[in-house]
Amino acid sequence: MGQLVNGVWQTTVPLIASGEDGEFRRKEAVFRNWITPDGAPGVSGTGGFRAEPGRYHLYIAWACPWAHRTVIFRRLKGLEELIGISAVHPEMLDDGWTFRRNENGATGDRLYGLEFARDLYIKADPEVSCRVTVPILWDRQRETIVSNESSEIIRMFNSAFDGLTGNSLDFWPEDLRDGIKPINARIYETVNNGVYRSGFATTQSAYERAVLALFDSLDWLDGRLSSNRYLMGDRITEADWRLFTTLVRFDLVYFGHFKCNRRRLVDYPNLWAYARELYQWSGVAETVNFPDISRHYHYSHAEINPHRIIPIGPNADWEEPHGRG
Repeated sequence: MGQLVNGVWQTTVPLIASGEDGEFRRKEAVFRNWITPDGAPGVSGTGGFRAEPGRYHLYIAWACPWAHRTVIFRRLKGLEELIGISAVHPEMLDDGWTFRRNENGATGDRLYGLEFARDLYIKADPEVSCRVTVPILWDRQRETIVSNESSEIIRMFNSAFDGLTGNSLDFWPEDLRDGIKPINARIYETVNNGVYRSGFATTQSAYERAVLALFDSLDWLDGRLSSNRYLMGDRITEADWRLFTTLVRFDLVYFGHFKCNRRRLVDYPNLWAYARELYQWSGVAETVNFPDISRHYHYSHAEINPHRIIPIGPNADWEEPHGRG
């Protein structure tokens, strides 16, 4: 694994970036523009990205939880005909994400036939310095990256194209935003990123800080869901979908591979039923690629799994009735 430095791919950079305290450090996304209904500037970046059919293309990895969010929103908001999609190969090795094909859904680059995801970053900015991550929301008209920040892409998908699709589902409702924000913040820090902070920690103390915070939050979430159907009550919001992409990977990879092994998801009665309900939501199961998820984590992280042995995995029944109404 490597990164781009002034537009040049360098493989001397370790995958697991940590500080002297052994804490995993996730770098921020570098492209932060917004698609808006009229092309006006969003909350960051520059303007000129108007919502138009066929103009944008989404690059994802089926294995990646951050990219998975955007695929779910593309499905829920009925954007499949407006926004094309390409999927990278699950094995992320010295060349990073590549456009090799496989039988599980790696499509190759459907726009340009490029070999590596890094080629898109260089195409957008020949002097760019950053890690090459997915998702990548690409503007075919300007031939540049709109955004590589998943939390912002899902909000674009939530509303920017409503005038074209007539889809009024709102997962970021204005009246619930003040309540969603702190829940998102805790889930991101201790759960979404907490599993990585546990798995990529390089000291015992850093690992224990992260993993104890993770399970403290999972206990809190299970309790919250004992009296709420969704995180914000009876209305499903982006907070639920942001949590789901971690939960659906938990027992398969995070429990063992990232040493998040105090309890499994299936040991939490409310969280497990809730996760099954979201999985069974119309169209969502088709966005979950368990073979790619397992292969990516266990094959790509040689620092954690040097022999690249792929475990057989748990035998969970995601189609079991969830009983949540």
